[in-house]
Amino acid sequence: MVIPRLVVAAPASGAGKTTVAVGLMAALRRAGHTVAGFKVGPDYIDPGFHAVATGRPGRNLDPMLQGEERVAPLFAHGAAGADVAVVEGVMGLYDGALGTEGYASTAHVSKLLEAPVVLVVDASAAGRSVGAVVNGFVAFDTEVRIVGVILNKVGSDRHEAEVRAGVAPTGVPVLGVLRRGTRLTVPSRHLGLVPADEQREQASAAVDAAAEMVRQGVDLEAFVTEARKAVELNAEAWDPADEVAPTADPPGRPVVAVAGGPVFSFRYTETAELLAAAGAEVVAFDPLTDTLPAATAALYLGGGFPELHAEALSANDGLRRQVATEIAAGLPVVAECAGLLYLCRELDGHPMAGVLPATGRMTGRLVLGYRTAIAATTTAFFDEGRRVRGHEFHRTAVDLDTDVSPAWYLPGGVEGIARPRVHASYLHLHWTATPDVPTRLVAAARVHAGLDT
Repeated sequence: MVIPRLVVAAPASGAGKTTVAVGLMAALRRAGHTVAGFKVGPDYIDPGFHAVATGRPGRNLDPMLQGEERVAPLFAHGAAGADVAVVEGVMGLYDGALGTEGYASTAHVSKLLEAPVVLVVDASAAGRSVGAVVNGFVAFDTEVRIVGVILNKVGSDRHEAEVRAGVAPTGVPVLGVLRRGTRLTVPSRHLGLVPADEQREQASAAVDAAAEMVRQGVDLEAFVTEARKAVELNAEAWDPADEVAPTADPPGRPVVAVAGGPVFSFRYTETAELLAAAGAEVVAFDPLTDTLPAATAALYLGGGFPELHAEALSANDGLRRQVATEIAAGLPVVAECAGLLYLCRELDGHPMAGVLPATGRMTGRLVLGYRTAIAATTTAFFDEGRRVRGHEFHRTAVDLDTDVSPAWYLPGGVEGIARPRVHASYLHLHWTATPDVPTRLVAAARVHAGLDT
């Protein structure tokens, strides 16, 4: 299939990729395009802004968590119905998982998608030297096709002329110039930008500002022209129905409750698609204000920032008691990161669901990175010895009251808590690489709902 597409990359973090990518998505949409937005890597926050900018779900492309063979099919799935796709990179263009020579980097993904790259360069502290930077990135890997440069944080007309003069000999066209002092003005905190789900009005205003900045500073027509030069993508679109095995014509669809709202905003778009394909009725709810949806037969608690909303979560004592009661009665649960903390007895002194014999607390230590894990305990969702790849991203810790069955063996020890129908840990998985997990969650939900024996 032919999908006009461009990857927005940078020499390093902090150059303005998110500002430019979000602004491009929103500006192209305002110009009449149907835009699909993607993020390289396991990031949850940027895709939330992509969704605001495009009006479509934000999606991730991550060879490490999805498997490189799924990247192009997942891209084709997410880009269906769009006339242009914008892929926001991660870190520097060639920066991937440590020790892997660029595996899961933006460059790696661009090659898997056969997608041209536009390089966003921070020109605030250089002039002609920017040309050397661009030339070096072009020459570093000739399989990566850099088709344009957007100069960010340019100070004046004179500064712009000097930078352009440096870039000109490289033959890479300058597609846009953004002036210093204009940036995506959204609050940040200990794990990056505040998610769009937590500040809808502010997120929309920031996206509008980024769109206007890009409209004024970037040649959108030239950008789309380069995107349309992308070659035909030799990939069949990923289909969640091909990944799961629902019972043929099952009587009824069990309700799988998926936590959402401002606290539980860290979840992948494909999670709900896989659950629905496996035969579930997926119902979102907000643990800050709601109770469990009617007839809930299984529960998925994803990631987010419960440490910043612990008091408000605790105040919904009706839901806390309901979750504890239902889990005691056999409700199947998969909990990742924020979900683990919510199931603890307390978080920073605030009572939580009290399902697990543990307490959660905020720390000053950032735990971040890909993990290879082995299931330490057999549950309804994982068999002991199952090997997976996941990602951790948190500044909290969990202290156990007693010995428990761990969820995972990690290189540094054990992690998480596992029970026959409860799997709770810090590890985030992308379920496209483990489609048997949503299938098994739905199967357990059918049993809990009395639809199967």
